[in-house]
Amino acid sequence: MPIYLDNAATTQVREEVADKMAAVLKSNYGNPSSTHSVGRSSKSILEQCRKRIAAHFNVKSSEIVFTAGGTEADNLVLRSAVCHLYVKHIISSRIEHHAVGHTITSLEDSEKIKVSYVRVLDNGTIDLRHLEELLEHASEKTLVSLMHINNEIGTILDLKFVADLCKKYQALFHSDTVQSVGHYPLDLVQIPIDFLAASAHKFHGPKGIGFAFVRSGLGLQSIITGGAQERGCRAGTESLHDIVGLDESLALAYEHLDSEKQYISELKSHFIQRLKTEIPGTKFNGVCADASNSTYTLVNVCLPVSSEKAPLFLFQLDLKGIACSKGSACQSGSDKGSHVLREILSKDDLQKPSVRFSFSSFNTKEELDEVIDTLKELVLEPA
Repeated sequence: MPIYLDNAATTQVREEVADKMAAVLKSNYGNPSSTHSVGRSSKSILEQCRKRIAAHFNVKSSEIVFTAGGTEADNLVLRSAVCHLYVKHIISSRIEHHAVGHTITSLEDSEKIKVSYVRVLDNGTIDLRHLEELLEHASEKTLVSLMHINNEIGTILDLKFVADLCKKYQALFHSDTVQSVGHYPLDLVQIPIDFLAASAHKFHGPKGIGFAFVRSGLGLQSIITGGAQERGCRAGTESLHDIVGLDESLALAYEHLDSEKQYISELKSHFIQRLKTEIPGTKFNGVCADASNSTYTLVNVCLPVSSEKAPLFLFQLDLKGIACSKGSACQSGSDKGSHVLREILSKDDLQKPSVRFSFSSFNTKEELDEVIDTLKELVLEPA
């Protein structure tokens, strides 16, 4: 069995989640939009799931819009904000997930909106002073889009601070929270954010299902035409078994949050300490080694490997049965490298292999020790 340390890309589905989904697939096959009893039964399950999901965030069930995942949720918010809410200016950063970054670039080209990029500090954090400067000088209707937890380097944004700042300057605030939902509690009464995106497969649920939180009264509209599902915000027959999987995986994630956070934090701390001790010259990208400013679920390390050995490093790890990544799975196969690391690393360090190791409660300390031993073998052996 491979050692799986790519949980920021996707996670193993919990057995309880798979069982619930299978039961729905077998028994609850009605279309939730149908008016007969079979359809109404599916609709009832759908709305119960929506209500339970909303409760985790202290919001109304009508503010949860089911999507095919985080990417669609981000697209829904950004494209509708421009096309239907008449946003003329988006403030974002150059280290966002491509679901946000590429969508903003597309809107800049097609809709001729103004785009401003907030500075990213050398440690991978957002320059909040610069953000306020950009907001202070914004003259058009503005939306800020900044992710809560960076999926490559694990940096945490102060969501409440940015949400309050946006309210101060009457800007809308959207955040890609794909790496934080299910891993951190989010009370959206206390955090006055307007929109967020989430995806079930990041917290041991199924792929292909997620949701957007859309604060009521903002007037967001569907970008997919064809039906009036999801209160007109997302056309298309809802995938009931996936929604049940989303609901169950989120409930279990928050039920076990404290114990699993402690367990995974200990794994990360152990991994960092062994890297520091046994592979001198290892650098931790951003603030991922700082437990107070980065997520407990991942580390991103720049390893002291020559530029000659760097290109095949991940391939060598894979041959050894270790699954990890150089960054977002969405950029796999790209020869451009990480757009996030390009913002914060020196030219010399960009020539070395940077590897993201991301953890879950399914991992063990023994697995991490095996990974460290393999890294020592690959890093310290002669070229």
